[in-house]
Parts: sequence; C-alpha cells; structure tokens
Amino acid sequence: MPAHPDLMTHTAQFERKLHKLSPNVYTAVGFAASNVHFLVGDTGVVLIDTTESTQAAENILAEFRKLSGLPVTTIIYTHSHRDHISGATVFAEGRAVEVIAADSFASDLVDVDESRPAPNAALMARTRRQFGIGLGPSERVSLGIGPGDRPMKGLGAGYLEPTLRIGRTSRLSREGFDLELARAPGETPDHLVVWLASDRILFSGDNFYHAFPNLYAIRGTPYRDFDAWADTMDQLLAYAPDVLAPGHTQPVVGAEAVRTALTDYRDAIRHVVSETVRGMDAGLDPVTIGANLALPAALADKPYLQPFYGHPGYAARAYFAGTLGWFDGNPTSLGQLPPATEAQRMIRLVGGEEALLKAAQAALDADDPQWAMELADRLIAAGEDANRSGARRIKIAALRILADRTCNAPTRNYYLLAARELEDTD
Repeated sequence: MPAHPDLMTHTAQFERKLHKLSPNVYTAVGFAASNVHFLVGDTGVVLIDTTESTQAAENILAEFRKLSGLPVTTIIYTHSHRDHISGATVFAEGRAVEVIAADSFASDLVDVDESRPAPNAALMARTRRQFGIGLGPSERVSLGIGPGDRPMKGLGAGYLEPTLRIGRTSRLSREGFDLELARAPGETPDHLVVWLASDRILFSGDNFYHAFPNLYAIRGTPYRDFDAWADTMDQLLAYAPDVLAPGHTQPVVGAEAVRTALTDYRDAIRHVVSETVRGMDAGLDPVTIGANLALPAALADKPYLQPFYGHPGYAARAYFAGTLGWFDGNPTSLGQLPPATEAQRMIRLVGGEEALLKAAQAALDADDPQWAMELADRLIAAGEDANRSGARRIKIAALRILADRTCNAPTRNYYLLAARELEDTD
C-alpha cells in the first residue's frame, strides 16, 4: 500500500528551487530539511540559517554560486534547532564571519553539561524514528517540513558559535540592508525573526511553515509555550509583510495571502488551547481530549494547517501535560500498575496467552490495527516467550498499515522505523 496520497501531494512543497523573492533576495527550498535565505549586497552576502548538514550546505552554496560569487560575511540563526545551524562552516568558506543569534540561544551541539543526567539515548532513538533515519526513500517520502531524501553527510557538523547575541529587538545594517531582528518565541523560546522593510519580506524561522505547527514533537521536547507562539503570530501580522519566507516549505507571496495564513495559524493554535482547556475543565483525560480534538470547519481545509508535521491531537495532550502535568485526574492513575504487571493479569483474565494472541490476530484481520497493536503489546510487555514472536509480527503488520494511512510524516516515519526495529529483534 502506498503512503497517504495527501502526504505524497505535500512533497510539492519541497521542490528543489532557488526562489527569487526580490532583486537581491533568494531562498533555497528543497535542498535539505530547512531553508537557507541569501541577501545579496554590493560587497557581501547576509545569510539567514545554514541547514542541517555540511553536504546540504555545499549543494546549496554551489547553486547560489551560479548567481553570485560574493562572500558570506554575516550569518543569522533564527533559532537553535540543529537543522538551521549545522552548515555554517561551509558558507563561511574558511573566513571569519559574523554570526548573530538571540541572547537566549542555546544549542545542544555545544556546551553540553555532561555532569547532569539527560535522556540522550532515548532522545536520539526517538529522533531517528521521527525523522525516519535509516528508512529508504520509498518509505521516508517526507519529513513533513522537508524532503525525505535530503543529504545526511556531515549532519550537525558545520556549526559556528554566535559572535553577536541580541536582546528583544535590534536594528542592524549589514551589506546595505537595514534589518530588524526581533525576539519571537514559538517553536523554540530563542526564536528570532528578520524583517527587511525595504522589500517587505519577513523571515519567520519555524514560527510558520506549510503544515500544522509542531506544538509537540514526538521525538520528545520540553513544553512549547502555545500561548507565546499564538502571540507571536500577532507580532508577525503587525509587520504586514508582502512575502513570508519560512524556515521550511515554500515562501508565501502576496500581502493578503500572508495575512490570511498567519491569522489562520494563530487561530488554530488558540483553538487547540481553548478546546483542551474546555476538556480539562470537564474532567476529561488527555487521551480522550486529544482523540476528539478537531479544527473548526473554517480552518480544517486550509492546506497549511494539514497535519503533515504537527498534529492537533498530540498538541492537546502536550498542552494538558504542560499545564496540569502527567496526572490525568483519575485517582486510579496515581497507583497505576506497571505495564508488565497489568499485562500478566490481563492475560490471565482473558484466558491465557493463546486467547490474547488469537484476539490480536482477529483484530488485525478485521482491519482494526490500533486495537491489534494494543493487544499485542500486552503479550510483549508480559515477556511471554512462547507467543512474543507472534505478537511482534502482529504489531509489525499493524504499524505498517497505520503508517500508510497517516498523513503525518513524523508518525509515519516513527511507525515504519519501529516496525523495522521489531523485525530485528526476532
């Protein structure tokens, strides 16, 4: 079965192209997970973001060199995610360049405090699954915000430390461009946006892209401030840009198109907040809230609010945890049995391992892959050797069915890589 058709259509957002936004401004889209923006002055180039690998940066620089041989003299990081800061050395070409970031900029590429415990192995394993690292191009059709077949050589290898850190709003002149750099928290708290008033172009970083915002990343992230992100949309709207150049996906062109997109993005975030709060106040648990949350009709069909990257249900559960914590309010949950103990008791309750395995297979045959997975998980969690292999096979099949039915690229990649990992344990 092929990937979800909407996800396949979404790959048009990653057509490899150097977009000309104005006579001296270009945006490289589709060469990597993230975009790179070039502001070409008389004697040098201001660069906004540098992508995630040295190979991707080399490819982009080679394409740009067909237009200009001017050196990059200033690099601006919109935020600290690796896919925006890891090609800087390539663009510097051995020269000392100015590197600008927010004063709160904090990257996990440098200055990691090894004395403090951190779930690095868990985070890396989940990151590989979310981005499908190790999947073939026919499986990893998309990252949701970038192409699935981007180059990986030199991943995270080309970072340069900022030389200038700025506060809330700074106005700078570089290479003939008068720029406003403003703090604008969203996907990260250290976000900067760059406003080029002369051309009415706004470089928004990851505060907007052509997909539902990733208010929670399944690879695992600290809580992202939903209200701050929505407020930032109002901040971006105040610029009234004619062109929006995001950190991922194609630029949005035309004042009305930009205004509508930013307004809808803001309203979608606020809707998630209000509906989640309504469910919380009604005493609902986060799983139920997330399962039932949907965008209103006026927003649901917007192409830039489809769940290709972020997911409204995941966002609702993250908002619940970020505001009320892990406890769902049910007193039973305070002493919840560990999965292995619960599974062993459930197996006895249903009449033994064979009965549960048969029920899991029946669910799969009845085209109910989620229930098949949940039943199979109990045999896997209980550690019942006699039927664990059969349960894994059912879960692998269910994961692949669900992968092809979702238009959420991180979920698809996670399912497929998890299925492969299960195969490797057999």
